[in-house]
Amino acid sequence: MKVFIHTYGCQMNVADSQEMGRHFSGMGFEHARARAEADVMVLNTCTVRQHAEDKALSAIGRLKGWKRDREGRVLVVAGCAAERLETTLKRRFPHVDLVIGAKDMDRFGEIVGGYLRSRAGDFDWFEESGSGFMDSARGEGGTFRLGGSDDTSFVTIMRGCNYSCSYCIVPAVRGRESYRTPGSILAEVREGAARGLGRVMLLGQTVNSYPDFSDLLDEVRRVPEVAEILFMSPHPHYLNDKMIRTLASSPIFSDEIHLPVQSGSDRILRAMKRNYTRGEYLSKIERLRSAKPGLVLGTDFIVGFPGETEEDFLRTLSLWDEAGFDRAYCFKYSHRPGTEAAGSADSVTDEVKEERLSRLLARIESRRTGPASRTEAKP
Repeated sequence: MKVFIHTYGCQMNVADSQEMGRHFSGMGFEHARARAEADVMVLNTCTVRQHAEDKALSAIGRLKGWKRDREGRVLVVAGCAAERLETTLKRRFPHVDLVIGAKDMDRFGEIVGGYLRSRAGDFDWFEESGSGFMDSARGEGGTFRLGGSDDTSFVTIMRGCNYSCSYCIVPAVRGRESYRTPGSILAEVREGAARGLGRVMLLGQTVNSYPDFSDLLDEVRRVPEVAEILFMSPHPHYLNDKMIRTLASSPIFSDEIHLPVQSGSDRILRAMKRNYTRGEYLSKIERLRSAKPGLVLGTDFIVGFPGETEEDFLRTLSLWDEAGFDRAYCFKYSHRPGTEAAGSADSVTDEVKEERLSRLLARIESRRTGPASRTEAKP
């Protein structure tokens, strides 16, 4: 039996897909190199922006033919869009066999295994769903690489988010923060390092809100085979002096740090509920740059947030220049049902969003400094 896992979205989803793969490996599955070979197909979905969700829904529709081509195939829709839309997916796409939301990733193997043992059709995955991030539920299968860097171990240290940024759907679909134990994290790091994965990427929605994150970084540093440590995605609020000192303590900690700012306007940052000001952000990265002179700093920007004025946008443009970022991922605001910002009556037109995104990208491109600079436009 073979499984093909298609991943949409962020590095957290990549790590979740690796975990799904370990569960399938533990059940005796092989990794299909193409969907045509697969007996089981998993779509690990994203819902952070409407465009990502639409791509997944389109793919689900097209897979009706894949199911029809071979009797007995199983289609699993998992992840964040599955969490948000789980009550409608089965009705809209009757060829979908299982819907497993992001809050149930810790029980993925149990739910899929139960379904495969109960193909008579009496298995109700909604009743089988649960929540909580338990180390004991992690897959016990062997190596199951799904593409990407061959030398990087993606290690999820926490799931969920306790923040309530007014534009973000993540807390609704991934739930409150839950943390793995340091011992289980270090065991996974050692296991990966023993397989030659000396580059470690620690992952979490707000990864540095992990309790005693600086101490965890230092523990990972002490694993002998680890050559480089990165993390994604930190929140500026939790970038404190202890963390900065830790990052400066060893060259093992990568010079590449991605620290999303979202806007250069204090008014918009307050409306977004980001819990820092422009000045506080600039002060933190100044201390970080002083401690790590080779810093390669990336960020995220959102343009067209409800109520954003031309003056607010100009503050974002000027922040790009003042902060000295090396790269940026730039997004148009995406309306996500259920978020606080989605209820705002004051919105920016699509035309203005497009125009501001183009201006921001042009400003970024005008100050490219070499290979480290990279600009990504996201719809």
